[in-house]
Amino acid sequence: MASRKRKADDDEMSVSPLSSPATSSRQLARPSKKIRGTTDMAGRPLSLPRLLETLDNTQLRTVLQTICMRHPDIGREVVSGAPRPSVASALQVLGDYQQKLRDAVPFGQSSSDYTYFRVKQPLAALVDAISEFTPQFLPPVEQQANISLQYLDAATRVIHELPDWESQQYRHHKDNAYDEISGAWALVINEAAKRGGGFVLHSSGWDQKLAKHNQQSGGKLEQAMGAMATEVPWAGSNPAAVGAPGSGLSDPNSILNQLISGAYGSPVRVGPW
Repeated sequence: MASRKRKADDDEMSVSPLSSPATSSRQLARPSKKIRGTTDMAGRPLSLPRLLETLDNTQLRTVLQTICMRHPDIGREVVSGAPRPSVASALQVLGDYQQKLRDAVPFGQSSSDYTYFRVKQPLAALVDAISEFTPQFLPPVEQQANISLQYLDAATRVIHELPDWESQQYRHHKDNAYDEISGAWALVINEAAKRGGGFVLHSSGWDQKLAKHNQQSGGKLEQAMGAMATEVPWAGSNPAAVGAPGSGLSDPNSILNQLISGAYGSPVRVGPW
């Protein structure tokens, strides 16, 4: 019995996978692990599209301005190829300069001298921006008088908000701005009058808006008011004069009033029928 049992155990061991010579000598196949080489990795600059994605508007303008200064031909190409600024975009830029001016005002009570030197740089930057934007909206660059007047109306309101200084030596920023904007108003008024005989200026209310600006400026828009009085004489320098006796607007049947209302030339009833 013992010999028979040992034989059975030997037979079992002979068929066991662990004792199989083929299994012990064969290696299990495993998926090979791909090892990425490190020889192709090295630092390199970003591509141009990716680099531009990381720049904000201020950085982009700085880079572009630097390139244009180094290469004047590129600068001229940018000027000729870029779209003209709209009234809204120009006013947005002026609004940014206004905010910088407000941020520079010191807190609390300060002397006018100290306040002026704190705001001098942003104040000059705002006035320069108005001076440089204004010619873009004047004829012959801008042919539509309504667009020119919209810009001048908004730019004049910006000038009204410039600080008023007690000292005369600090007032030249605002005074010069009024002088330039007054001349711009006069130019647009004269050009508009050539096309519409002054009726467009009055019918759109630009004469009254200009009169209010002149009053708010303390009478510093004399050149513009003179042009308006010349081209729209029936309105006068006082908006309250419109409709007064002798102005030509008190009579609804006057030719002037018919021209303004667009009723001139309409059929006229004749006879009792």
